[in-house]
Amino acid sequence: MSTFHAVVWMDHSEAHVVMFDREHVQAQRIKSRSHHKHQGKSGDASGFFGDIAQALQGTHEVLLCGPGLARNEFRDWCHKSATAVAHSVVDSMPADHPTDAQLVAMARQYFKKFDNMAADPSVA
Repeated sequence: MSTFHAVVWMDHSEAHVVMFDREHVQAQRIKSRSHHKHQGKSGDASGFFGDIAQALQGTHEVLLCGPGLARNEFRDWCHKSATAVAHSVVDSMPADHPTDAQLVAMARQYFKKFDNMAADPSVA
C-alpha cells in the first residue's frame, strides 16, 4: 500500500507498522528474529530493523513511537542503512502500548500540522 503517512509502534521484540491515508488503513506486525535478550537489549537488530524499513518504503512521513529505546535505535540504524526511510522519519515519541486504532488516531492528530487532513470530516 502506497500511503503518505505511517506510524510505527515498536519495542525490541515487535513492531506495529500502520500506514494510512484519508480513506485507508493497513497494519502489519513485524516480529524480531532475536529471541535472546538481556536486560532489554537485543543482539543484532539489523534484520528486524531491515524488515521495518522495507515495510516503510514509499511512505513520505513516519512517526516512531514506543515505550523504550528501540525507536531511537531504529532511527539511528536508518541513518546508516536506510537513508530514504531516515529522511521520512519526522519524530520519535514515547508511547506505552496503544491499539492500532489508537495509534492511527494519535498519528492523525500529529500529522494535522503537515497537511490538511483535518479538513476531511471523515477523519475526525
